[in-house]
Amino acid sequence: QVQLVESGGGLVQAGGSLRLSCAASGRRASSIFGMGWFRQAPGQDREFVAAINNGGITKYADSVKGRFTISRDNAKNTVSLQMDSLEPDDTAVYYCAARFMTEYEYWGQGTQVTVSS
Repeated sequence: QVQLVESGGGLVQAGGSLRLSCAASGRRASSIFGMGWFRQAPGQDREFVAAINNGGITKYADSVKGRFTISRDNAKNTVSLQMDSLEPDDTAVYYCAARFMTEYEYWGQGTQVTVSS
């Protein structure tokens, strides 16, 4: 019902920036309430990074506050994550997710972000 496709990952040096994008498609895409970004580093559990609802209210993990900015274009069904002042600990596979209610039901395939020291 909803497909999510991420783009924008890559390799960057510490202190650099990357911008991730996620496009939602499918017959219910325009009804998505919340969209978020999660990440999973090797050997670690997936963790929350940032989220935004269709009203523009945002939430961030403490570890990225002040460095990452999430934004959303409801008309285009896209969500972006601007990542600045990147650190080696930000290295992970980043996943876009979407929810209609309380739980994230739909996930993208992930995009790799690697930050070198």
